[in-house]
Amino acid sequence: MRAYLPPGIFRDGPRTPIVDIVLVTTGVHGAAELLVTDADTALALGSGDVAVLGTPRLVALCEQAACSAVADRLKPDETTVGLRVELTHVAPTRVGSSVRAEATLERTDGRRLVFTVSASDACGLVAAGKLTRVVVRRAEFMEKAR
Repeated sequence: MRAYLPPGIFRDGPRTPIVDIVLVTTGVHGAAELLVTDADTALALGSGDVAVLGTPRLVALCEQAACSAVADRLKPDETTVGLRVELTHVAPTRVGSSVRAEATLERTDGRRLVFTVSASDACGLVAAGKLTRVVVRRAEFMEKAR
């Protein structure tokens, strides 16, 4: 399945689309691994007061896996940016443990890419959920940054 820019979404008029055509096929898969350090803990990130893998770092690892799934399928001037995160963090992971996040592109909706993600360590499932990322032209996106 291929995703296309919906009709009527234009940047500067009816002939200048934000992104021409998104050519990413569902089912693509990416992964990312992390050896948990003190810098990755909830305590260090300010998201809690325990020295285990912090949820913000786990979200970033899942985003990294999603990015790797589509990185070589985008045009050179395109990238993806995060839009929505739905992640359930079900188990703590100690400093010194390894965590692997996996992302699979489940569906596309115009420029939106919806991934199913999970993360596991040696003891089993750590987190699972969905991420939505949007395909953008890098330079135009940066021009809009405030």
